[in-house]
Amino acid sequence: MGRIMQFLKRILKLLFNRIFYVALALLIQMGWLLITAWRLAAYSKYISNAIGIISVLIVLWIVNKKINPSYKLGWTILIMTVPVFGVLLYVLFGKSRIAQAIQDKYTQVQEESLPYMEQDEQTFQELEEQSAGAAVQSRYIHQYSSFPVHGNTTAEYFQVGDDMFPVLVRELEQAQHYIYIEYFIINDGVMWRTILDILERKAKEGVDVRLIYDGFGCLTTLPNRYDKVLREKSIKCTIFNPFRPLLNIVQNNRDHRKICVIDGKTGFTGGINLADEYINQKERFGHWKDTAVMLKGEAVWNMTVMFLHMWSVVNNSAEPMEHELHMPHKYHPEAFEDDGFVQPYSDTPLDGEVLGENVYLNIINRAKKYVYICTPYLIIDNEMMTALCLAAKSGIDVRIMTPGVPDKKMVFLLTQSYYEQLLEAGVRIYEYQPGFLHAKSFVCDDEIAVVGTINLDYRSLYLHFENGVWFYKNKVVGDILEDFRETLNYCDPINIEFCRDRNILVRGFQSILRLFAPLL
Repeated sequence: MGRIMQFLKRILKLLFNRIFYVALALLIQMGWLLITAWRLAAYSKYISNAIGIISVLIVLWIVNKKINPSYKLGWTILIMTVPVFGVLLYVLFGKSRIAQAIQDKYTQVQEESLPYMEQDEQTFQELEEQSAGAAVQSRYIHQYSSFPVHGNTTAEYFQVGDDMFPVLVRELEQAQHYIYIEYFIINDGVMWRTILDILERKAKEGVDVRLIYDGFGCLTTLPNRYDKVLREKSIKCTIFNPFRPLLNIVQNNRDHRKICVIDGKTGFTGGINLADEYINQKERFGHWKDTAVMLKGEAVWNMTVMFLHMWSVVNNSAEPMEHELHMPHKYHPEAFEDDGFVQPYSDTPLDGEVLGENVYLNIINRAKKYVYICTPYLIIDNEMMTALCLAAKSGIDVRIMTPGVPDKKMVFLLTQSYYEQLLEAGVRIYEYQPGFLHAKSFVCDDEIAVVGTINLDYRSLYLHFENGVWFYKNKVVGDILEDFRETLNYCDPINIEFCRDRNILVRGFQSILRLFAPLL
């Protein structure tokens, strides 16, 4: 009787879940389109032949595009195997498409900011004198993202969300002028209620409080039109790409960034969203291991501009961004403390430049001693696989840490499908046993590190708006290295037998997943 009641509760919970109706609406639309296309194809051989010709033309067009070869292969197999279904899916979801109005607006705000994003020549010269290799990496980031490298910045690293949360609360409480927050996921609980209480109080005090959250990331975690609720609390709020139950071409791109800027002089970012599992107040998939950084100083300017860009784009604002009112020294006339070089940057699906992946590749390809990587998802393309394997074969100590407890079982199987080739090349892989590892970090040669939101998967690298922070000879580099080494004590090393001794059905399923990895 107890089991029946539990089953009925689950059914009722599903029926009252907003995502259930969204998924149902999408399935109905997809089914209707497929049935229509198949009936037309069956009705006339001419229509059937036309679909075949269209399939071939689309494949030829895909093959000749300047996109990742794995992406080409996945779509080619799907379209040629099931033409009607494959063509339909490609038309709807096959390209990183943003509404033209958003693309135009984003280009406009970037151009407006360029005079304020010029590289300080003395800072770059100091970097170049210390390391020509690091200067090359930094120059690439500035040239293709417009975000310069800064000195006069300190950073604090948090090895778990539990450590970051009280510091974030402390800094929010000290805000006097503005608080800008942009997150992929917000969920009701201890973390969000604590932050919301501060935001509401600060807004009433006259602090400019603005919030952006992603429409899909918060689909199941926030009520419908929650932005209206926040605006009633004097918090300016907008939703990035609100998710609607319609098959369309613009839902594929999401705002996966995590940014909090306070008075232009303090900034937070990393993998941590505003939900209780990220600070281990709620258990999901065991112990949640995540990382974040707090910046204080001139490099926060880059993060402020990132937020202002997105705010102007999502609101389609005609008002100027008033750069001068947001610069780090506006409310902090004193000199900031200096500690190495810090370069926050953003990656977008709008420019065709896979900047997030190229920053990682730059680090791997220029490593002299070691590269240690944390990532929740390891779904990599040929370029990344080649770089990791070549580095390991060249004697570089390459280590990758992934979750031991998955949040998505199919994605976890796909992640593990890449292990064998990496292990054969000498890459060492470790799975974090206490729970789910959500951290996204690189550390290399005691000198360079990256912390941010960018996963090693196709969605992060090709489809989402993301952000990260590149560090050179900052205290954070040593902290990340120490954290990685300590966390190894809670990991199981993966050996080649683990991959080769798996059930043949599992290996077969992994092979199928690998074919369509870029499409997931």
